Amino acid sequence: MKTSRKKRLHFSKIYSFKRGKGASKVDHSRIGEPGFSRVVYVNEPDGVEASLRYYANNYVRTTKYTAATFLPKSLFEQFRRVANFYFLVTGILSFTSLAPYSAVSAIIPLIFIIGATMVKEGIEDWQRKQQDIEVNNRKVKVHQGGGVFKHTEWKNLRVGNIVKVEKDEFFPADLVLLSSSYEDAVCYVETMNLDGETNLKLKQALEVTSSLNEEEGLKDFRAIIKCEDPNANLYSFVGSMELEEQHSLSPQQLLLRDSKLRNTDYIYGVVIFTGHDTKVIQNSTDPPSKRSRIEKKMDKIIYFLFGVLFMMAFVGSVYFGIVTKDDLEGRPKRWYLRPEQANIFFDPDRAPIAAIYHFLTALLLYTYLIPISLYVSIEVVKVIQSIFINQDINMYYEETDKPAHARTSNLNEELGQVDTVLSDKTGTLTCNSMEFIKCSVAGTPYGYGVTEVEKAMAKRTGSPLLVNGEEYVEDPIYKNEKSFVKGFNFDDERIMNGNWVNEPRSDVIQKFFRLLAICHTAIPDVDEDTSKVSYEAESPDEAAFVIAAREVGFEFFKRTQTNVSVNELDPLSGNRVERTYKLLNVLEFNSTRKRMSVIVRDEDGNLLLLCKGADSVMFERLSKNGREYEVETREHIREYADAGLRTLILAYRELSEEEYEVFNQKFSEAKNSVSADREVLIDETTEEIEKDLILLGATAVEDKLQQGVPECIDKLAQAGIKIWVLTGDKMETAINIGYACSLLRQGMKQIIITLETPEITALEKTGEKDAIAKASKESVRRQITEGKAEVSTESSEAFALIIDGKSLAYALEEDIKKLLLELAIGCASVICCRSSPKQKALVTRLVKEGTQKTTLAIGDGANDVGMLQEADIGIGISGVEGMQAVMSSDIAIAQFRFLERLLLVHGHWCYRRISSMICYFFYKNVTFGFTVFLYEAYASFSGQPAYNDWFLSLYNMFFTSLPVIAMGVFDQDVSARLCLKFPLLYQEGVQNVLFSWRRIIGWMVNGLCSAIIIFFFCKRALDPQAFNKDGKIAEFQIFGATMYTCVVWVVNCQMALAISYFTLIQHIFIWGGIALWYLFLLAYGAIPPSISTTAYKVFVESLAPTPSFYVVTLFVVISALVPYFVFNAIQMRFFPMYHGMIQWIRYEGRSDDPEYCNMVRQRSIRTTTVGFTARSLARRNPLNSSARTNPSNDRNPNHR
Repeated sequence: MKTSRKKRLHFSKIYSFKRGKGASKVDHSRIGEPGFSRVVYVNEPDGVEASLRYYANNYVRTTKYTAATFLPKSLFEQFRRVANFYFLVTGILSFTSLAPYSAVSAIIPLIFIIGATMVKEGIEDWQRKQQDIEVNNRKVKVHQGGGVFKHTEWKNLRVGNIVKVEKDEFFPADLVLLSSSYEDAVCYVETMNLDGETNLKLKQALEVTSSLNEEEGLKDFRAIIKCEDPNANLYSFVGSMELEEQHSLSPQQLLLRDSKLRNTDYIYGVVIFTGHDTKVIQNSTDPPSKRSRIEKKMDKIIYFLFGVLFMMAFVGSVYFGIVTKDDLEGRPKRWYLRPEQANIFFDPDRAPIAAIYHFLTALLLYTYLIPISLYVSIEVVKVIQSIFINQDINMYYEETDKPAHARTSNLNEELGQVDTVLSDKTGTLTCNSMEFIKCSVAGTPYGYGVTEVEKAMAKRTGSPLLVNGEEYVEDPIYKNEKSFVKGFNFDDERIMNGNWVNEPRSDVIQKFFRLLAICHTAIPDVDEDTSKVSYEAESPDEAAFVIAAREVGFEFFKRTQTNVSVNELDPLSGNRVERTYKLLNVLEFNSTRKRMSVIVRDEDGNLLLLCKGADSVMFERLSKNGREYEVETREHIREYADAGLRTLILAYRELSEEEYEVFNQKFSEAKNSVSADREVLIDETTEEIEKDLILLGATAVEDKLQQGVPECIDKLAQAGIKIWVLTGDKMETAINIGYACSLLRQGMKQIIITLETPEITALEKTGEKDAIAKASKESVRRQITEGKAEVSTESSEAFALIIDGKSLAYALEEDIKKLLLELAIGCASVICCRSSPKQKALVTRLVKEGTQKTTLAIGDGANDVGMLQEADIGIGISGVEGMQAVMSSDIAIAQFRFLERLLLVHGHWCYRRISSMICYFFYKNVTFGFTVFLYEAYASFSGQPAYNDWFLSLYNMFFTSLPVIAMGVFDQDVSARLCLKFPLLYQEGVQNVLFSWRRIIGWMVNGLCSAIIIFFFCKRALDPQAFNKDGKIAEFQIFGATMYTCVVWVVNCQMALAISYFTLIQHIFIWGGIALWYLFLLAYGAIPPSISTTAYKVFVESLAPTPSFYVVTLFVVISALVPYFVFNAIQMRFFPMYHGMIQWIRYEGRSDDPEYCNMVRQRSIRTTTVGFTARSLARRNPLNSSARTNPSNDRNPNHR
């Protein structure tokens, strides 16, 4: 470990501000009380005392089932579904004499369906099991005694073990840090797996254990740790270590499982929480269960069919009871039943009882009205649809090697019904990859770079984009030749290559970039082979500043105990020199201070305070003689904000020795204070020193829009999807990004709701909280009400609602949130600025519950998790902010632009396929079920089934199921290209036109018509004349087999008519299903009659040799399909739906006719929508663009 010694630094002074803050609120008096009772015997996991305490082992299980619980739990899950439970009850009843068919024929299909679903569940759980095995079998070095460490599997760790974790390894359990490869016992931890943050956290061991940095020194180490019991709080820890005396433990010493050790060669730690007691596992609750609207509606249809089934059984039973009672009066009509000798089921003397028994028999007989294979078929289809989404090459991001990943298949069809998209900004619409692009130094702007926002503004205004007095023209050759440095996109020959020394205020430029090289907490990492320096920074902004300083010539390359070393250009000699600055204090950035400072001593002994921060807090801290460039800098900041850039002010001051000594004394006292106002004391102390600053200038960094974001938003807007942006950025930046990505456009009226008003500001100075809250709430209510009035009076205008976080807090209160929602629905786009994670989730809930329509949330960071879980669909961006959002999402994609294809193509296809599939399922079961009912009615409701037992059982499983699965997987009403070309097609899903009650009932009526035609035509054709050449009439088994043949043909041919896109698989399944019926009839008919019963040789001896069988089949099939064909032809020709119009375009070969296509596409461009297409349309024809739109759509809120 020779190399590690070079990296051992004393960082406690540097980070003392941060660390002291973390330990101040710990209450150690509660140790030993309930909730704080854990005792850990360090280095004695096998000791007598330790063995008396039964702590969890380190084996982690994320599976839903175990070998012992799989069968009972899985069966319980299956029979929670009402349809499956119904089939279980009818299966049990089939063993009684009530059943009109054999028990085996009823039970086998149920076992097959339940078994298939359980196998699917088992496979999914087995995959989780494999992941568990991989994690539990990871290796870590564990102290075996005598100073010897051996590799041991994670699952074998016990509380009290001392482990050695090396660089870039994960922590195997929750540990208390004992020491590290640094002499100061600090280490750097990446918590990306826990909170999604990529910046490194600093941890430090207690001083009393910091010397334990050799394996040999641990052999006799003993201590007792008393701490809190396992809990889910990631950011708190209460404990103490008894080692000679008692030492307090805080979160600063806690290393959490699944965090990673970074920039540290190794650490020693003692295991305190294992397995399911660790904080990360305590936090891993199951995501909320989400079900699609179609699935919920499907349950209602099942209940409706149950109602129909019970009504049919009831009506038949009442009729049966009346007729049975009449059998003894006069000459009985049903003499063949011998009523005088009848059993209980047909006894005229006990007609009411017979009717009740018949009711139960009818419930069993009409079971086939309910599709037994519906649920399992839909699950199979959804899984395959998810595979198609995962395999879509058009949603694969090559740069990060990440395809789309559907983490659940439950919500596929919901993707086709999204009404509102709620999006994070940073990392979702933008790259979260900051680039230093411009700066203002000594009142002079530098940097010729052009931002995406500036390009969008130039397009918006139609004016040329001027750069350095000349019109900007993007040069792709120069762009390709230019050397690319991540985080740096600065282009100005006045500054680069050392030319800054020739500038009039080169002294200020030197101080400006020197400040950027020193004022930060970044860690340098020097590549030993190339000597190039890279940086680990707490944020992308900070990394961009250090990289900018390096590229200009101020290279920060070394951080030692209390020093920062910079390689910089000496203006006098022209040579590069190494300068070292003694780092005395770091006053870190936080959201309250909005600034960061360092106090350093340079090589000449001067004390300097270097400060960077937000303009809102920095300008007020400037001294009178430090405002020389204030006017110019303020103007440049405004221009940078307009260009969508994030800005910071840079300033400095020199300190006297006396002033610094007084500050340092007060600062040390404030840090070490244990009073409740410790934070206030620290803030007051830093306020006193961070004043009288001298302005140097301002930085401007760009968070670039992701590729394709404006085009994606434009397409989604044309599809009628409303887009809300929820961001933590300030209002100016959010508005400019809105313009860049076409959410906002010129001429769109902006309704801005803010509390940055003179009245509220004046009240805030008084400090009266109640008065401020009351006035703020009334101000927000008034602004929302005025906005609503403006929207309602200007119905043809496009409005954008922009609201800040402070206003949002009041707007989300119970008595105002409904007004906010009404206003927001009337606007074309909504931007919520300065939103907290909780506010994002609350806004999502408001939209979901208030509109009762499908909401989709998309984000990339840990702060978006609440929003993703609250929405109907959560989309995680697998970006640079860790995997927390992805792990909480339903579907993960790598770029925002992939949302266009995910919704408009896969969403539309999945919605259409699932909707059509379910409608068809009910159609084929109604057709089949009603032929059974009509036959039973014809047979005087005697409980006689029309078909053989196995005909009944296998109808749903084999002869009609595969075509419907193929439809759900492969059918396309229009191609992917046309889905994107005509985005309004997506509105069919939003308005749910393909799965409305009207359409569902229509398919059921179609099934009823088919059943009536099949039954009565077969009955009329086969009765009473001779069926074959021998003069035999069609008997019961012939009639049943013929009718069943017609049903199989009709429902499969109906599928062929309904399909828009044929594949070889669909042909095989449709015509193969029919062929399978004939093969089954041959094979089953060859089985002895004791098994095949009424089907024995019915095809070979009765049906096949008889021409009338084929004539009847052909005539009945054509007759049954005519109503649907006629209806479909009339609708397609005279009342086409939107997909029908596009199909006509394709059919007539006019998909490349721009004029015709534009006429159809214009229906999807609204004057009130967002996106650059609508923007250009409004610019070309601002007065009459609405005249070309369909007035009926203007009344439809989906088209706003």
